[in-house]
Amino acid sequence: MSPALVPFVDELVGFALDNSDRLLRMSVEHVVLVLQALAIALPISIGLGIGISYNDRAATVVLWIAGVLLTLPAIALFGVLIPSLGIGAPPVIAALIGYAQLPIIRNTYIGVTQADAAAVEAGTGLGMNRIERLRRVRLPVALPVVMAGIRNAVVILVGLAAIGAFIGGPGLGHFVFYGISQGDTAMIVVTTVLISVLALAFDYLFALVERGLRLRNGEQLDPTYVTRTIQTVRAQLT
Repeated sequence: MSPALVPFVDELVGFALDNSDRLLRMSVEHVVLVLQALAIALPISIGLGIGISYNDRAATVVLWIAGVLLTLPAIALFGVLIPSLGIGAPPVIAALIGYAQLPIIRNTYIGVTQADAAAVEAGTGLGMNRIERLRRVRLPVALPVVMAGIRNAVVILVGLAAIGAFIGGPGLGHFVFYGISQGDTAMIVVTTVLISVLALAFDYLFALVERGLRLRNGEQLDPTYVTRTIQTVRAQLT
């Protein structure tokens, strides 16, 4: 390591150790905030994705509106929400719900509409009505695609949740904004790295769920790095 980097790394480590309790508390707040928004966004977006799968015109309109929501600057959206929701967590959660819509609606729509036609016809031949075909054929096939959309949404939400600190929302964003105002580079870097770690952890967790759903549907998948490592260790031990 370059000698010039040693003091900076020491500063980062020192800040992380000195503020470990606050970082942990803010990380929990950040995770809870994202999960709250996701819990509300999921039934809305999945319901819309299923609904528009039966109407192409509605699909165009809904996907366009969801796309517009995703392009709105977070600060501007917070400003619109504050008069009705006040400051703190409520407007942040409302904004995150809006930002989560496009990836989940789009993937739900794609997954449902691109379900195997032969499987759908087989369901029809078995006497299933539209709801039964959706529940027993289309949705099980679409779930891995839906989960991929949820993964994209969660990564977006983890990053945007930090901006919520600008209007008093909970989470790690407080350290980011305070670090900027005070010129504290260590605070900014450590908090940013922690936010990135949370995003990667969420993505990996949902990736495992997506992989499990694909395997359940009978898809042939290449083993992951973790799976290959476990297989190698097992082979060496046996």
